[in-house]
Amino acid sequence: MTTTASPPTPVATAAPLSTALREGTREQHGQAEGMQFVEALLAGRLGRAAYTDLAVQQLAVYTALEHAGGLLRGAGADHGLVFDELTRVPAIERDLAYLLGPAWRDRVEVLPATRAYAERLGDCATDLCRYAAHAYTRYLGDLSGGQVVKRMVQRHYGLGDAGVQFYDFPEIHKLKPFKDVYRDRLDRLPLDAAQRAAVVDEARVAFRLNQAMFAELGEHHLNG
Repeated sequence: MTTTASPPTPVATAAPLSTALREGTREQHGQAEGMQFVEALLAGRLGRAAYTDLAVQQLAVYTALEHAGGLLRGAGADHGLVFDELTRVPAIERDLAYLLGPAWRDRVEVLPATRAYAERLGDCATDLCRYAAHAYTRYLGDLSGGQVVKRMVQRHYGLGDAGVQFYDFPEIHKLKPFKDVYRDRLDRLPLDAAQRAAVVDEARVAFRLNQAMFAELGEHHLNG
């Protein structure tokens, strides 16, 4: 008697890739949002130092992601998924200069979980599936829930426009239409069923890497 193995992520073969990503990471998304560090930060129970530490980790993550995206686009292999309008590194650097002062580069510490995350992102430069998964997870999150984070951080930690430029996209005048374009680009990627499943699986990895980073941030800033 023979048996046929089931595909790793059936949802990825039955719906547009953007839909498969949303549905296939729903559980991991909720887990990441429920991390103690995230909840405490957004509730105003931490200090500005915790927000600053998060920005430091984001800089390491986006430096790796955007370097990989640049190489992928330079090789003509990004299929239009790399957008200059989404570039975050310069904005994070301006935030850190405001939060820590001109010598901020001498005052930052990248956590082990963040280094592991950045190392994983290094492989995106030669793997469109992996890049699509991580870019989707980061950038669409910034354009959606990230806007709520910005308002809560400003409210609780006495920040105006300075210090939260990471969440501003001055070259994108309307966020929803841009997100629609981004999802359309995802859906049009020339991927077969196995590759689409791999994108969803890697997006789950991205959420786990985020959770590990939030856990380490929590160790540093909760109950302190």
